[in-house]
Amino acid sequence: MLIDPFGRSVTYLRISITDRCNLRCAYCLPASGIKWIPREDLLTADEIIYVVETAASLGVSKIRLTGGEPLIRPDLLEIVARISATPGIQDLSLTTNAILLEKMAQPLADAGLKRVNISLDTLDADKFQRVTRFGDFDCAWKGILAAEAAGLTPIKLNTVVVGGFNFNEISDIASLTKSYPWHIRFIELMPVGNQQEWGDNLPTGAERYVSVQKMHAQLEHLDLAPAEAPTGNGPARTFRIPGAIGTVGFISPLGEHFCENCNRLRLTADGYLRACLLMDKEISVREGLSNGANLKALLQQSVDQKPKGHELASSNYPEARRMAQIGG
Repeated sequence: MLIDPFGRSVTYLRISITDRCNLRCAYCLPASGIKWIPREDLLTADEIIYVVETAASLGVSKIRLTGGEPLIRPDLLEIVARISATPGIQDLSLTTNAILLEKMAQPLADAGLKRVNISLDTLDADKFQRVTRFGDFDCAWKGILAAEAAGLTPIKLNTVVVGGFNFNEISDIASLTKSYPWHIRFIELMPVGNQQEWGDNLPTGAERYVSVQKMHAQLEHLDLAPAEAPTGNGPARTFRIPGAIGTVGFISPLGEHFCENCNRLRLTADGYLRACLLMDKEISVREGLSNGANLKALLQQSVDQKPKGHELASSNYPEARRMAQIGG
């Protein structure tokens, strides 16, 4: 078992399989993109599976594939099939922007993927294009419906709440749960490589952050009641509109800390283990193995670096990578 210095069992590994993305969401990437990791430096499918098999032998049972946008990786179906066949892995999920999901949903389900989380920050097609810089809302919506048809459920829709942009929409987004068995999760904006100006008629830094307390106040008229969390809910606190078939959750790294229950370890697309999304400490798997280190020891070494909690309240923000380079 992987146990951190504070007694938390680490059973969940998030694997970024690419830093590249087919969108440029304002809170994640600059409009011009970033200097991508050279393709030859990305972990191969064999390397990813080696890490998964080793982590599973140490008690990791849950894997999430992230990016960038994981659906643009050519060997994604191979990676999904091999992970799903790994003894000890009980839950395999993926985070996507859904632009390519309409065609990929059924093949992913056939390969062994269990469920998806989908980014959806607005229901307005023009605003969707603005925040993603060139995304197509209809493509994303068709991807969501295709995922549901393929059985990649429970479907979770992640909405990063931004003041001056979509805060006034969260009631409409939450109300989707009245008609669909989906799980909406409103997420506080995290200061990870996105402190610069966003441009494109998007809000400035001073107005972007919306606390979870303000979200609750905005949704007070919906009479949200505490509800049982869906599978793989992670740090979200879950509620339900009376009579709704889906749920509404809140992920609040600043407004209501959840670090005390963190069970996650991350692997970046270029092979660095990272024990906390919001701290820059990393361990290179490739460098360690080339120096004769044991992968089990490297995994435990990374877990040993896991902090008790982030230090965002002290303005100690991660700076080495952007969200797309970490895997979210």
